[in-house]
Amino acid sequence: MLSYISHNNTSTAREIAQYIGVTERTTHKIISDLEAAGYIERRKIGRRNVYSVDPELPLRHHTKQDVIVSDLLEALTSKDLHELMETNAEDGDGS
Repeated sequence: MLSYISHNNTSTAREIAQYIGVTERTTHKIISDLEAAGYIERRKIGRRNVYSVDPELPLRHHTKQDVIVSDLLEALTSKDLHELMETNAEDGDGS
């Protein structure tokens, strides 16, 4: 969810829930947890929320505290891009 929010910072909870595959209620809970822990900041612009991710925080799990959020997001983005490139190559797109 953190990766999705970092790339789609104006998405609604419903849009996030649909993309992630969880209920909207679960999405609100996770967003609240991330906000309370300082991983995201929520600002209200008009009727919409706009999220920003703090890329400098370490991950919470005691075995992963040497990994910062930006490293995780970069790894996830690189993997997603790599998978997309493989899929395009398999489809004969070549790009």
